[in-house]
Amino acid sequence: MIDILNSYLILHKSISIPGLGTIYVERVPANSDFVNRQILPPGYQFRFDKYFDAPDKEFFSYLATEKHIADFEAIRLYNEWAYDLRSQLKGEEPVEWKGVGKLYQDANGEIHFHPQKSERIPMKPVAAERVVRNNAAHTMLVGDKETTTLAMSEMLTESSSIKKRWWVYALIIAVIAIAILIYRFSKDGFTPDATGNSQHVGNIN
Repeated sequence: MIDILNSYLILHKSISIPGLGTIYVERVPANSDFVNRQILPPGYQFRFDKYFDAPDKEFFSYLATEKHIADFEAIRLYNEWAYDLRSQLKGEEPVEWKGVGKLYQDANGEIHFHPQKSERIPMKPVAAERVVRNNAAHTMLVGDKETTTLAMSEMLTESSSIKKRWWVYALIIAVIAIAILIYRFSKDGFTPDATGNSQHVGNIN
C-alpha cells in the first residue's frame, strides 16, 4: 500500500489523508556548494498541511487501477487504512511513513510531521570554479548611446579623478590672480587706481 501511495505522491505532488491532512512534494532548486566548489543538483522535500484532507476522485481511480479493484473498493480500502493510521497516532507514538517522514500526535491532539531529509534528484554535482575577469568588456546601453563596460569604467574613473583634483585647479587660478595683482601694483604703484580702471570719465552735462 505504501509503495502505491508514494508513487502517487511523487507523480501528483500531493496526497490527502482523510481526517489528518495533506502531504505535499515541493521542489528544492539547485544550489551552490562554495566550500567544495560545486553546484548541487535540484531535489525535493515534503510538507504537511493539516487543513485539507479530502482525496480527489483521481486518487481513488489510481488506487483502484494499481490494486486491480473497483473504485468503491478502493475508497473503502483507503478509508480503512487512514482510520488505522489515525488510531496508531492516538497512542502518541510516532508513525513512520517509509520514504516520506514521521507523523505523531502531541498531548493536545495536534498532528505534527517530521519530513525525511531532502532527497536530491539522482544527478551528479557539477564542478563550479569562480572566474573573475577584471578587464572584461561587455556592450551596454547608456541613454541612447552604446558603449562598453570598460569605456564606462574609464570615464567614471576619469570623472572621479577630476573631482578629486579640483583644489589643484583652484590653486592655479588663485596664483594667476595674485600674479596679475602684483604686476598691476608694480606698474601703477600701490594706489586705489591700480586695482581698477584708471581712465577718468568726463562730466556729463
